[in-house]
Amino acid sequence: MSDVGREELERRLGEEGLVVLDVRSEAEYRGEAGYPCDARHGHLPGARNVEVQALADAADAPAVRALVGEPEGAEVIAYCHSGGRSSLAVQVLRAAGYDARNYVGSWHEWAASPELPIE
Repeated sequence: MSDVGREELERRLGEEGLVVLDVRSEAEYRGEAGYPCDARHGHLPGARNVEVQALADAADAPAVRALVGEPEGAEVIAYCHSGGRSSLAVQVLRAAGYDARNYVGSWHEWAASPELPIE
């Protein structure tokens, strides 16, 4: 399964059945913290926030599914700041039965494009 690029995510944002999962810290998600290299702070529209550490600490697949709030098999696109944390999240999500992919450009790429929406 391949990674997700910006164009695909932009086209699919808000699509029925697609879960966009922000695995950064809650403060990054809310736009209260971030990296100085980012032009904007916040999160992708409609994204849910579950920190990567919470996913990694989950005891088993049902615990991961409880955090994500979607049934096994749901399509999930994970992102973080630059693709590292979300890469780990994708491994955990796949092990829990999700159809998970990584948005490698993540927030760093999205925030650099002023025409893209943020919350």
